[in-house]
Amino acid sequence: MNASTTAPPVTAQTRISGRYLTFSLGADSYGIPVMNVREIIRICPITPVPRMPAYVKGVINLRGTVIAVIDLREKFQMPAVAVGDRNCIVVVQVHLSKGGRTLMGAIVDSVEEVVNLAAADIEPTPDFGESLDTDYMLGVATIRGGVKTLLDIERIFQEDGSLTLPPVSKSAPATASSSEV
Repeated sequence: MNASTTAPPVTAQTRISGRYLTFSLGADSYGIPVMNVREIIRICPITPVPRMPAYVKGVINLRGTVIAVIDLREKFQMPAVAVGDRNCIVVVQVHLSKGGRTLMGAIVDSVEEVVNLAAADIEPTPDFGESLDTDYMLGVATIRGGVKTLLDIERIFQEDGSLTLPPVSKSAPATASSSEV
């Protein structure tokens, strides 16, 4: 193999090109890699779980599998709106920090479409300054004149470890009962 037939260098934009499921939160549009999406379901009853951040709505039973559900509006600190007919849960598969994979759900306002984005369609994440964390963004894409923020769904679900219950100290029950005496 000679130097003229070597593959082009792999850039961040090349790695994130591909198919994206786009959805809306208010007037904003977002996209997540289709490879992470397992299915889209209607909003269903969600069982709350104690000691979770407000954006973690709880868990649902999806055909025998219990999955955590977050509200992306709350996660992104957007104002709450009443649930409507177009709201849905996007079920995604994410890697766990301890290894393996799991299903999780994200509540969105509405699903738009699946788009195929080439590397040339994707711009790097804009620089918002040092004080703002944009690690959950893969980049931005302009599609038919509108800007869509491409999200790293893995980081959104794992960025602060909030989808696991905090460890419970083994001495906590003994301390509680001794304070009652």
